[in-house]
Amino acid sequence: MIRVILCDDHGLIRRGIRDTLADVQDIEVVGEAGDYTELRGLLHTLGNNPCDVLVLDINMPGRSGLDVLHVLKEEGNPVRTLVVSMYPEDQYAIRALRAGAYGYVNKGGDPATLVQAVRTVAQGRKYVTPEIAQMLVESLTAPVTEQAHHKLSDRELQTLVMIASGKRLSDIAEELTLSPKTVSVYRARVLEKLSLSNNSELTVYAIRNGLVAS
Repeated sequence: MIRVILCDDHGLIRRGIRDTLADVQDIEVVGEAGDYTELRGLLHTLGNNPCDVLVLDINMPGRSGLDVLHVLKEEGNPVRTLVVSMYPEDQYAIRALRAGAYGYVNKGGDPATLVQAVRTVAQGRKYVTPEIAQMLVESLTAPVTEQAHHKLSDRELQTLVMIASGKRLSDIAEELTLSPKTVSVYRARVLEKLSLSNNSELTVYAIRNGLVAS
């Protein structure tokens, strides 16, 4: 039996994933968490071998999924993580894999893909979609030059995408459990690194580079 923990701040999303996995005989959801604090407590409660696969969302209040991946990696936690996100592969997949994830799938994909991904990760193997595989190949064969937003930190990229999606700084601060001042600092860094002047230029940049839908 493959034991799975779900970590996503949206209860309805967790329920949907849980229901999908419940239809499979060899997978059991043994715990759920809405953020990193709950996840940390759950991992501690379940002991040294809490689960076979941690299904983790990217966009959560407080520590993002990428932050959680970095923490688990730094702590030497052996839990195998499958990132399930609403964001397209080209935004976060490579970052997630580099941060220690075993796989990345989109929430809007086929439920059968999620089941396959969980089984693959449980076996200690990496799971990537054909789209991610193509991105990996291109990253190996493309010239050394990289797009400017690839130089952003995980949190800066998250701020960029949220601003370009039309969210106000106050909304972003509340969603990420950060102070508005901290979010303003991230915004300033993004504008500086991308050589942009305002949110309008930032939004145009994000659309042109496929970071948000037009």
